Amino acid sequence: MSQLNNVLLVLLLLLSVANGTSAQLSRHHYAKICPNVENIVRDSVKKKFHETFVTVPATIRLFFHDCFVRGCDASVLVASTANNKAEKDHPDNLSLAGDGFDTVIRAKAAVDAVPLCRNKVSCADILTMATRDVISLAGGPYYEVELGRYDGLKSRASDVNGKLPQPGFNLNQLNSLFASNGLTQTDMIALSGAHTVGFSHCNKFNNRIYNFKSHSRVDPTLNELYATQLKSMCPRNVDPRIAIDMDPTTPRAFDNAYFKNLQKGMGLFTSDQVLFMDPRSKPAVDAFASNSNTFRANFIAAITKLGRVGIKNAQNGNIRSDCSII
Repeated sequence: MSQLNNVLLVLLLLLSVANGTSAQLSRHHYAKICPNVENIVRDSVKKKFHETFVTVPATIRLFFHDCFVRGCDASVLVASTANNKAEKDHPDNLSLAGDGFDTVIRAKAAVDAVPLCRNKVSCADILTMATRDVISLAGGPYYEVELGRYDGLKSRASDVNGKLPQPGFNLNQLNSLFASNGLTQTDMIALSGAHTVGFSHCNKFNNRIYNFKSHSRVDPTLNELYATQLKSMCPRNVDPRIAIDMDPTTPRAFDNAYFKNLQKGMGLFTSDQVLFMDPRSKPAVDAFASNSNTFRANFIAAITKLGRVGIKNAQNGNIRSDCSII
């Protein structure tokens, strides 16, 4: 992809962000309601970040898992009750790190400690701000967030079925799932770049290093040296709780190394490596790998669009005083 095409791709995506803003959401939603809310949340997130880097991938993943199920309405934060199994207890959400939940809970408490702001800021907006802040703290782009979401009134584990991408997905499956949320293939590839931070567990990819397609061999799209390293970290009878960095080169930096890794056959999941192997998505991977600014601009555009998915208003949502209780 030429440099001119890279520039045009960025400009088109930035224009779509500028022109597609939901009327309900605004960058200045809390200007009179709770004018210092972004600084309050940022200070709280910084404290959590300095305690553990896991804060970064845990919060990003929490945001993604929330928006893809019932929209960006903080339904993933709701605790199960005797009468209802909530989203967070669905098998696809059991691997969500507790540090993500803790980040939002702490930020919510910090906001509500300010009398002017108490019970005025939704958990969904706090999760949105916290996600932006952890990305920035890890060296990623700082971007303006749109605010004005209400919290959802439902959270059911059954709603998660089929709503989240799986490690073995091919490009058609990824595109279909993201399209159902109004996101393009380019959006999907840019958002996949968040795998530059975070970790996974051996049972999510061991089929690629031991029993690829029911044979005792390694996935041929996997870099041989990388496969050997993965085998050393994930022996056959390994504890499934062992965590492996998704980016083996710069796991604590939000950068474009993820795409450079894909070019070398070092994508951890099938759903990662397919982005480079499929000729339909390879040009975007190459563009993001070769130009960090191109990736950052497209990531901002994509995560802004993601934040508009399924937002609630005063008619079908409310503002929770406790993020875990509807």
